[in-house]
Amino acid sequence: MDEEVVLQEEDMDGSWTLLSLLASVLMVFGGSLPYVPQYQEIQRISNTEGFSTRVCLVLLIANILRIFFWIGKQFELTLLLQSVVMIVTMFAMLHLCCTVQNNNQVSTKQHRLTDLNFQYFWKWSAFEDYLLFCFGFTVLCAVVTLLLLDSAVFVETLGSLAVLFEAMLGVPQLLQNFHNHSTRGMSACVMLPRV
Repeated sequence: MDEEVVLQEEDMDGSWTLLSLLASVLMVFGGSLPYVPQYQEIQRISNTEGFSTRVCLVLLIANILRIFFWIGKQFELTLLLQSVVMIVTMFAMLHLCCTVQNNNQVSTKQHRLTDLNFQYFWKWSAFEDYLLFCFGFTVLCAVVTLLLLDSAVFVETLGSLAVLFEAMLGVPQLLQNFHNHSTRGMSACVMLPRV
């Protein structure tokens, strides 16, 4: 009788472990999944007007800050992996947007990060400029975090800023839709609540 109870408990533990693993995988990739239809839509119509690349900016900043928050105050590894996957997803979206915009561009004028023209901030022509900006932002965050890592106030501020940026996710897309007077080209899946 005792062996039967032990076997049932082991089966129950195995089921919970499998369910927990499945939930973790869904959390890691769930936030990025809505961008798959948007990526496919941009590829299909060869037009980026319906998607605001500033959504990528908001998510890149939020997830970079979340990673530095994790350095100061470890939280669940699943959420750290979710940030890494989201950063990769946003770089994939930016790469596609740059490729499509450069293929569709009539003008030969290129906008670069090195132009230091705030009017074209985050509207650069080359994917490398987005990488360079994120690298610079990451280095800046790393230096400041290393200097202030012992300050609980700083670490909590990092976490708060990460959440604040992520909470503002819909603003760039809303402004893009308002500017276009349309939602044409935007995948509805992108605006679904994140996991």
